[in-house]
Amino acid sequence: MTGTASNNRLAALTLAAIGIVYGDIGTSPLYTMKEVFAEHHGIALTPGNIIGVVSLIVWGLIIVISLKYVTLVLRADNRGEGGIMALTALALSSVTQKSKWYYPVMLLGMVGSGLFFGDGVITPAISVLSAIEGLEVATPALKPYVIPLTLAVLVTLYMVQRHGTAGIGRWFGPIVLVWFFALAAMGLVNIVANPAILAAFNPWHAFNFLFHNGWFAFLALGAVVLALTGAEALYADMGHFGRKPVRLAWFMVVFPALVLNYLGQGALLLSNPAAASNPFFQQLGAWSVYPLVVLSTMATVIASQATISGAFSVTQQAISLGFLPRMRICYTSESEMGQIYIPLVNWLQLAAVVIAVVGFGSSSNLASAYGIAATATMMTTTLLTFFVVRFGWKLPITLAFAATGFFLVIDIALFSSTSLKIVSGGWFTLAISAFMVTLMLTWRRGRELVFDNIRRNLVPVPDFLQSLFISPPHRVEGTAIFFRAEGDGVPHAMLHNLLHNRVLHERVVLLTVNATDIPHVPDAERVKIEPLGNECYQLDIYYGFKDERDIPYALKLCESMGLEIDPMLVSYFIARQTVIASPKSGMALWRESLYAAMARNARDAADYFRLPPTRVIEVGTQVEI
Repeated sequence: MTGTASNNRLAALTLAAIGIVYGDIGTSPLYTMKEVFAEHHGIALTPGNIIGVVSLIVWGLIIVISLKYVTLVLRADNRGEGGIMALTALALSSVTQKSKWYYPVMLLGMVGSGLFFGDGVITPAISVLSAIEGLEVATPALKPYVIPLTLAVLVTLYMVQRHGTAGIGRWFGPIVLVWFFALAAMGLVNIVANPAILAAFNPWHAFNFLFHNGWFAFLALGAVVLALTGAEALYADMGHFGRKPVRLAWFMVVFPALVLNYLGQGALLLSNPAAASNPFFQQLGAWSVYPLVVLSTMATVIASQATISGAFSVTQQAISLGFLPRMRICYTSESEMGQIYIPLVNWLQLAAVVIAVVGFGSSSNLASAYGIAATATMMTTTLLTFFVVRFGWKLPITLAFAATGFFLVIDIALFSSTSLKIVSGGWFTLAISAFMVTLMLTWRRGRELVFDNIRRNLVPVPDFLQSLFISPPHRVEGTAIFFRAEGDGVPHAMLHNLLHNRVLHERVVLLTVNATDIPHVPDAERVKIEPLGNECYQLDIYYGFKDERDIPYALKLCESMGLEIDPMLVSYFIARQTVIASPKSGMALWRESLYAAMARNARDAADYFRLPPTRVIEVGTQVEI
């Protein structure tokens, strides 16, 4: 690739990253300053407090976003992929299954992903609602229409998800770029009007604010953290754009625009403390309110789109890692593997978002629920990063603590301040997170109990085949593929077929699908074949947690390894397990019943593995846990 072409590609990726990655944190100026100086926080609108708050926000962006995420966490990529699930998989592979840390790390990953789902509900709700609330600034008469308009925008957004973003995605970058230019321009106008706000670059003002306001400053810290929300998005979307475009977008566009706008809002409050009711929409005067409502609504819709797509991606990864049951996944783009749509997640998230908007009623009320999800996720990311730094990168324990301990102290302080708002709204995201963690833990443990039950009755494959061919059954034309779990014995479907039909296909393939802790497995490493004699084979197929499960395609790869399988002469035998909950040892009965319900409603295995329906034979078995 020539230098010019390479630079053009980098520019295009950077522009796309501005639209997708930074929409969430980019819309934080809509509500952060308004919430910090809300009456219930008790922070007086004195010049010292205004400069102190802005200083806190600016240095928060420098330390938490620039140093922690953009500099440190982006290095903890799983073969180019980021996000809480990719980090969890990387941390799990770093400590290995035999380690005492394996289960705590897995639990941390589940908690982090549960918090991500909670954050995914609040982000669209607070972002779009805060944009539409600008109408109240234009005229209080429009206040009754804020909630209906917000719901209309959100419902429309979720209804078009099934079409994907391929058609409109190309506009995301330019629109959000205009948004950041607008943020910077408004900030500059107000800074020029009152340059005293530039003192906020001195961190002493942040410490002075915390020291002199004590408990009230600690309460306000829970609102300051709103300026940092969206940090997880830049890590989660790294796989789509690469580390360099994400960093370039931050340092060249996003960070300067955010800092200028927060300084500008601070300068406005220095000149006109009454603007604290909604400083964002009052930066340029009454004439700008309606244009800003339109622009901010577009920006928040794009920010919400990134969060919704992130929920689909995390769900897909959780399914691949065995944390959630199989679900229907639709691919909305023929060229981009990452563009997926999961109907169940889409409609459940919409229902939760509608409940949040109607139940909380304003962006100020939603802010209480928003902060705790963001800070808890930040803390989880820092803890997982420690395990990667210590066990994956093999750095000395002191260096590992130094690299992550500083950020963990900040995370704990921010989480502590937002935890004070559990009663006033934080419970909502924690309830969503707890629900998701319960589902994941139950599914994981239920699968273990099912496999334990099967293993107790397994028949070793070598012994079975040896005895089978002493007096072999009648063999019929074609290839029979029997699915078996890793480390399992003879598949139940094969035993049932021999018992009832008393025949064996001329070629028998025992197929095991292996989930790996890397995002993608290259085709050259996809399949592994082991001959078992008498035209019987063990076939292992390996998938990364972001790979699509396509068994027919994987079978084509076997041709280069000497195993040619005619797709028109294949029969796929799948054991459909009916799980029965019992009061015996295992899980609590309600959890076993929950697992059985999830197993019944899981996506059909034939559909999940993209098997041709006319070639599939299902054999039912009952498993008691």
